[in-house]
Amino acid sequence: MRLLPERLLPEPGAARILAVSTLVQTVGRGIWLTASALFLTRSVGLTVAEVGVGLTVTALVSLVASTPMGYLADRFGPRGIQFLGLLGSAGLTAALIAVRSFPQFLLVGVATALSDAAFRGARGAMIAGAVPPDQRVRTRAYLRATTNVGISVGTVLAGVGLAADTRAAYVTLIAVNAASLAGAALVLIPMAPIPPVRGTGNGPRLIALRDRPFLAFTVLDGLMSMHFGLLNIALPLWIAQHTHAPRWLISVLLLVNTTVIVLFQVRASRGTEQLTGAAHAARRAGVAIGVACLLYAASGGVPTPVAVGLLVAGALVHVIGELWHSAAGWGISFGLAPAHAQGQYQGAYGMGMQLGGMLAPVLVTTLAIGWGAPGWLVLAVLFALLGAAQPPVVRWAAQHRPTSVGMQEAPLVVASGGGRAPS
Repeated sequence: MRLLPERLLPEPGAARILAVSTLVQTVGRGIWLTASALFLTRSVGLTVAEVGVGLTVTALVSLVASTPMGYLADRFGPRGIQFLGLLGSAGLTAALIAVRSFPQFLLVGVATALSDAAFRGARGAMIAGAVPPDQRVRTRAYLRATTNVGISVGTVLAGVGLAADTRAAYVTLIAVNAASLAGAALVLIPMAPIPPVRGTGNGPRLIALRDRPFLAFTVLDGLMSMHFGLLNIALPLWIAQHTHAPRWLISVLLLVNTTVIVLFQVRASRGTEQLTGAAHAARRAGVAIGVACLLYAASGGVPTPVAVGLLVAGALVHVIGELWHSAAGWGISFGLAPAHAQGQYQGAYGMGMQLGGMLAPVLVTTLAIGWGAPGWLVLAVLFALLGAAQPPVVRWAAQHRPTSVGMQEAPLVVASGGGRAPS
């Protein structure tokens, strides 16, 4: 068996630098995800409603800014944009320590959302510019594995501060988050600059937002990403309110999910480097997640051992679908983007994920918790249909792939059947 560091880090070069930078940055992200709500309420003094409004506003700003920031990465070079975005986020995160009111929080939050959009929007363009085309999906898989490790480490670190529950402890956590962002930027310094890639035509600049087939894929993929809310939101409530399973099982299922992603995301990305394989992986993902919903539904009201078995089986099937869904999205988003617009296309692709994240809390709780077993059935059908719709949409998008005047683009062909499955 390969050692864990080898599973987390790709071969030396640009991909490894990106993986190390991601690992450092996501330690701070794990701290923020775990400690932000308590820091803002108990240390800053905001109300729960103010925190909710502020986080919603910043999420909307980040969503709207994703594609324009990706365009800037294409135009001025992604390494510089990501470097500045990380440093800006580090400084703005440190500025949270001085926040004492809701208007101040909103101001810092909006500025941070723009910086976050900058470094996230540039990441796809960096991968496209620094990594050979046949290694892009594999690199994204490594980055996702390191992301899960980083967030897990950050969660543990945050737990120490939350146990202390003092102003000094919360300030320390925020400072560590800021330091991780700055450190992630510094890791990028040895990476060779990636020159800007521009089209030579005089047409519209944000072509990703005019590419209707690609936007259709983005919406489908974003809606599919609502399955992340099943594990983080719906399943804990379902276990606690509708099953006889012990509540500690929630933590076990989350640990199983993280472990499988770390160990198998790179392997699951095989076969998704081409559009055909990626589109069919998306279809399989929808089926797998649908089956997981049925297993979750069946766990309600049955004896404890049966409920535990069904929930564990559902979580395993679910994470397989999650692995396929992630790899498929990367392969399709890279494959459909013109060479001169990878940044803005990756930014537009990220908008779909953000949209799914905004819709998931309401939809999955209404169906799975409010409706019970019938709601899980609706979700199962929904995810299966979303997966099934992606191959024809991808074929449509490949046939209408935009090019820039004066630039040569290699044609992409999506077969109507077949495709090698990830192993």
